Amino acid sequence: MIDFENADYLKLRSVSPASFEKMVVPLFIPGEQIVAAFQSIRDGIVFTNRRVIAINVQGITGKKKDFTSLPYSKIQSFSVETAGVFDLDSELELWFSGLGKVRFEFTGNTDVAGICRMISGFVL
Repeated sequence: MIDFENADYLKLRSVSPASFEKMVVPLFIPGEQIVAAFQSIRDGIVFTNRRVIAINVQGITGKKKDFTSLPYSKIQSFSVETAGVFDLDSELELWFSGLGKVRFEFTGNTDVAGICRMISGFVL
């Protein structure tokens, strides 16, 4: 499982949803669809219309993968920090009932306001 106590990821950048489609579609429930996808070097985050799926690629070959499902229904609050002049990354923090805080760091050019709007649409 991904260590959410120390949830610092390498910076995530936007990728095509097709990048993770083969990996996550077998986990989907009927009607679930990928909305957005982000990837660091090997790990990734997939936002669906039902949840956030954190993908932790493990081992030398990367064949072993850990999928953590974070349902929007369990989000209690969230915050977004945009990139600045000296701090070039953006951050999304989500507080989940029963889990605590999860933080994702994105590259500075990521539309975190768009991510915030998307999450708001599913949570509020």
